[in-house]
Amino acid sequence: MEYLNEVEVMPREQLDALKLERLRATLARLNEHVPFYREKFKDSEFRPGDLKSLDDLASLPFTLKDDLRDNYPFGLFAVPMRDIVRIHASSGTTGKPTVDGYTAKDIRVWAELVARAIVAGMGTPDDVVQVAYGYGLFTGGLGLHYGAELLGASVIPISGGNTKRQIRLMVDFGSTILACTPSYALNMAEEMREMGIDPAKDIKLKSGIFGAEPWTEEMRVQLEAALNLSAIDIYGLSETMGPGVAIECQEKNGLHIFEDSFIPEIIDSETGRVLPPGTAGELVITNINKEGMSLLRYRTRDITRLDTTECPCGRTHYRIHRFMGRTDDMLVIRGVNVFPSQIEMILMQIPGLAPQYQIVVDRVSNLDVLEVQVEMSEENFSDEIKVLEELENRIAGEIATYLGIKARVSLKEPKSIRRSDGKAVRVIDNRKLLGGAS
Repeated sequence: MEYLNEVEVMPREQLDALKLERLRATLARLNEHVPFYREKFKDSEFRPGDLKSLDDLASLPFTLKDDLRDNYPFGLFAVPMRDIVRIHASSGTTGKPTVDGYTAKDIRVWAELVARAIVAGMGTPDDVVQVAYGYGLFTGGLGLHYGAELLGASVIPISGGNTKRQIRLMVDFGSTILACTPSYALNMAEEMREMGIDPAKDIKLKSGIFGAEPWTEEMRVQLEAALNLSAIDIYGLSETMGPGVAIECQEKNGLHIFEDSFIPEIIDSETGRVLPPGTAGELVITNINKEGMSLLRYRTRDITRLDTTECPCGRTHYRIHRFMGRTDDMLVIRGVNVFPSQIEMILMQIPGLAPQYQIVVDRVSNLDVLEVQVEMSEENFSDEIKVLEELENRIAGEIATYLGIKARVSLKEPKSIRRSDGKAVRVIDNRKLLGGAS
C-alpha cells in the first residue's frame, strides 16, 4: 500500500487521542474568538472545558448552512483578518454565498490532505495531473493544484471548459491523472470519440479523481470503459476545507475520511440523533485542524453511512460510503421520496442510453408530474416511433418498479441535452417557480 503520511495508518487508540487533543484546542479557539459559538455554548450549557471524550461531541450544537449565511461574510472567522491569506466562497446561487477563510498553516494542511488523496488515487511524483476543476472562488481547482504540487507531480492548471483543447493537451502533454467532475469527464469521452481519439491508444490516463457532484457505481463503469482508467471518488465541501476531506483507495469500498482533520458523525436528519456505524443518515463533520474557520458539527446534508471495519489497504481511518443523495436534493413526488442518483442508477443499467439525462418536475392540475429526459447513444439512435415507444415504456416500467412512482420518459437525440464544464444540472423543478415544495 502507498500512503503519504504515517497518520493514515496510525493505530485507532493513537488516532482517537490526536482527535481529542485537536477537538479540545478547536473548541477553546471557537469559544474565545467566535461570538456565534460562544453564544451557542451558553445556550447549550456546554463549556469547552467539559469535553472529556470524543463521545461528548454529541452534546455539542450543530452548525447549519444558514448559520454561515447569517454570519456573512467573516463572522465565523476564528483569527484576525491579517492572518487570513486566502478566501474561498460558494456560488451563492441559492442565497448569500458561504465563505471560508484560510491561514497560511491551513493552506499547508489542505495541500497535504489533497496530496494524500492523490496518492490514494494512484498518484506519484512522476505523474502529470490535469486539473479540470474550476479555478477561483470554487475550491476544486486550487485544492487539487496545491496538493499535486506538494506531492511533486507536474500540474496542468487548465480549469474547466474548452474541451477540444483539454483533450489535445492531454494527448500532447501525456496527462496520467485527470481531476474534474464525473459529468465533465463523460463530456470529454464523448468529444474524444468525435475527434477520433482512442483513450486506450492515444492517451496515458491511468486514473481519474472525480468529485464535486454525486455519481453512482453505474457511472463509474461508464467512465472506466469510456476513458480506460480507474475512476476514484473524492469528497470535500468548501465549508469545511474543500477537496481532500475523503477519498477512495484502490479497494473502492468506501472513501477514507482523514480523521486527523475531520471528525465524522452520521445522524438522523429528523431527530439529530447520532446513528450507529453502518446505518444510513446525514453526514456531520467537525474540522479540528483548521485555524481560519472551523465548523462544529456541520450538517452537510449528504446522505451516507459510516464504515468502521478494517480496510484491506491498511489505512485505519474510517470510511464513508458512496452518497445516496442529499437531503436538500431529495424530490417528493406525490408523497414518494426520490433521489436523482436513484434514477441515474436505473438509466445506466439500460442498454442503448447515453449517460446524459435530466429530470424535470412540474405541477399540472395540482398534481406533481415527473419527466425523465434521457439521450439515446449514437450507436443505438433510432427515429422509428415503435422502437422509441418500446424503450420509453421499458424505462418508465423500471422506474415504477424500483421507485414506486409514475414517470413520463422522453428519449432525446444524441447531444441534445445541455452539457456542463463543471457540475451537471440534473434536476429542473418547475414547482419552485410556482411556489410549491419539493
